[in-house]
Amino acid sequence: MQIVQISRRQLQYWAQTDLIRPSARTPGGHGRYTFDDLVALKTSKRLIDAGVSVQRIRKSIRALRKMLPTVQRPLAELILVATGDVVLAFRDGTAFDAISGQQWVFEVARFKREVEAWRRSTMAEVHPVRPRVFSGERADARTA
Repeated sequence: MQIVQISRRQLQYWAQTDLIRPSARTPGGHGRYTFDDLVALKTSKRLIDAGVSVQRIRKSIRALRKMLPTVQRPLAELILVATGDVVLAFRDGTAFDAISGQQWVFEVARFKREVEAWRRSTMAEVHPVRPRVFSGERADARTA
């Protein structure tokens, strides 16, 4: 399938091993993939290209379905990212290990704002802003 750069053989294997099955079949038995199926296929391909095994992806899918009962299709409904052989799932501004559920990353944007505020306050204490005062001569020289 060119759109997701997956061979027909790989598609068939993934369907047979229940990684990703097509949402529909023609009367002749050919698989028909929906947009969500394509998203799931692309996600799987990206994880595999990053070094995650098919078995680890399957294990992640099972664990995510247990942790998040409202999520039926984790590969299509969640943002999944590989870091080494760990699959991270992103949901509601947090990242967590797809298998263990352990939160992995705290809210980076909030932390960055806190660091920037701390830097500004520290810099203000160390280098207070002093108003520039011009002597009468210099001020007159500028207006002349």
